[in-house]
Amino acid sequence: MKRFALVIAVLCGVFVLKGENVSLAVPTNGAYTGAYIDFGDTEDDVTLEEIERFENLVGKHQAIVASSSYWGEQSFPERNVQLISRHGSVPLIFWSPWDKPYTEERGPDRFGLREILAGKWDAYIDSWGDQAKQFGKPMLVSWGLEMNGAWFPWSGTYYGGGAAGVDGGFEGPETYKKAYRYVVDRVRARGAHNIAWVFHVQNYSYPGDDWNTMARYYPGAAYVDWLGMSLYGKQFRTDPWAYFDDLLEVPYADLCKLDPTKPVMLAEWGVGEFTGTGRKSEWIARGFELMPRFPRLKAAVFWHERWQNEDLTYSNLRVNSSPESLEAYRKGVAAPYWLDKPQFRKN
Repeated sequence: MKRFALVIAVLCGVFVLKGENVSLAVPTNGAYTGAYIDFGDTEDDVTLEEIERFENLVGKHQAIVASSSYWGEQSFPERNVQLISRHGSVPLIFWSPWDKPYTEERGPDRFGLREILAGKWDAYIDSWGDQAKQFGKPMLVSWGLEMNGAWFPWSGTYYGGGAAGVDGGFEGPETYKKAYRYVVDRVRARGAHNIAWVFHVQNYSYPGDDWNTMARYYPGAAYVDWLGMSLYGKQFRTDPWAYFDDLLEVPYADLCKLDPTKPVMLAEWGVGEFTGTGRKSEWIARGFELMPRFPRLKAAVFWHERWQNEDLTYSNLRVNSSPESLEAYRKGVAAPYWLDKPQFRKN
């Protein structure tokens, strides 16, 4: 008989639960607020100082704090998940089968989907699962995110794309689905039942061909706990301006069609600050106005980062890229609808 161990610690006024029968609850009312907070080039240099600095900026504790775990590091982010959990937040880990130098649009590397399916990385997957089980507290994991894009090495476009697959589907999406299931099965077999798995797509597929729709990649209800998507406005100077309504409405409907009951999250959302095109503050304000109208949207994780591009321009997605943008974010997230503390339930 399994023993249910319940450890309650009061951290920042939050009850933190530990035990394999405890999971992050889907809130009945409201939605969780969260952020990725510019944690360095490999997105894993998590510090309490940066988390608290962001929370002071926006005026709200974060229910979810996101960071990455790249396979090229060959490690489990033990320090990061412990720090985030002690802070009273739930870690969201973008677990990416990606090798150094982490360059986009260069095709599969040694962590290719076929290599994963051949068992080449079983030891690493098992070790990651063992350490996740040992961590024990609820965590969200997005594996192989934005696979319906064309920039990451696990994208379907690099695995035959729309070519006929042996299972009657399309080769690119079918290969991804098999790898996703393979990884989840191995981690679950190690007993890491504290993980809630996020199926994390790009809101609009690229390329926009029929073979590359988000539905083609869906691994099935048994392998997914949350439906997630990335939603970005203008990120680069040459991008056109896009309105929040257009970025959310159709992709949300498509995502909900995958499963009738699973909760939805914006696993990433954000927009850059550019002069002469659109207004970031209005875009953010519209996002906070619109999101509560979508009843299954139960979490939104803002991408707070600034980076320099190859053409020496900057993409500044930080909430404080201007006083107006910061004020819009602070005002929007201050609404009681946006929950600053995670809720837990016994399974």
